[in-house]
Amino acid sequence: TIGYSDWPGWVAWQVAIEKGWLKEAGLNVEFKWFDYSASLSAFSANQLDAVLVTNGDNLVTASGGTQGMMILATDYSAGNDVIIAKEGINTIQDLKGKSIGVEKGLVDHLLLATALTDHNIKANEVKLVNSATNQLPQVFNSPDISAIAVWQPVAGQALKAVAGSKIIYTSKDKSGLIYDTLTVNMSHLTAHQEEWKKIIQVWDKTVKYINDPATHADAVKIMANRSGVDPKQYELMVSGTHLLDINANKKVFAKSQGFDSIYGSSYHVNKFNVENGIYKTEQNVDGLIYPTLIEQLK
Repeated sequence: TIGYSDWPGWVAWQVAIEKGWLKEAGLNVEFKWFDYSASLSAFSANQLDAVLVTNGDNLVTASGGTQGMMILATDYSAGNDVIIAKEGINTIQDLKGKSIGVEKGLVDHLLLATALTDHNIKANEVKLVNSATNQLPQVFNSPDISAIAVWQPVAGQALKAVAGSKIIYTSKDKSGLIYDTLTVNMSHLTAHQEEWKKIIQVWDKTVKYINDPATHADAVKIMANRSGVDPKQYELMVSGTHLLDINANKKVFAKSQGFDSIYGSSYHVNKFNVENGIYKTEQNVDGLIYPTLIEQLK
């Protein structure tokens, strides 16, 4: 059983489900639809064999004692995570001394912190206002909030809610900061290596189907349906998600310090999590990344 939730790189599995590719590969897999944070709780409680999770949030889960092995990167965020600012604020630099709404400890807090650091703004030079992600459009509406850090589709709602607001920074400015992964319970992975390898092959087929101009529209329709969004609108979200096939994963799982590697990206978020008190001591990142299956596949 695999837990999945409403992010384009994960909804992509819906294509494989509806086309019957998992059954065709002889796999007995059930995908269970969740609200994202509920899927992480279910994985931690051993109710799931695997979960679709960002690399950073998998480290948080590991700090709570659940060892999830990242065996595949489904995608990296390439524009779907954004910082939105009110009229008159045009750059990250303009955020100095301002109040910013964000759900602390989650991935867009990471995006915001990274953007501020890159622009030499210290943490104490801005004020962070903590809020649940789906509440951020309302928070953004209050007069003392100048900007928010948020992901799609909530970002779109926030832009509509506040006239004159605009996106001033996105995850496209920092490719590889946020990887989305298929993470498997260690004991299940050890017992079922071959099946997990087949699941990765089905993923490869899915990415090719979504990216092929001849079948792209059909794929987007299936995904939009699962999310309850109009296909035209969903198309924008798909373009903000850089899907990764087996070939791309071979590069991502090669060890390096940069954001083009899941190792470098995870080292960065590990530091961030400790600095922000999300957990107390750094996690053993290498012990949570399992490149073997990707390395064995052609």
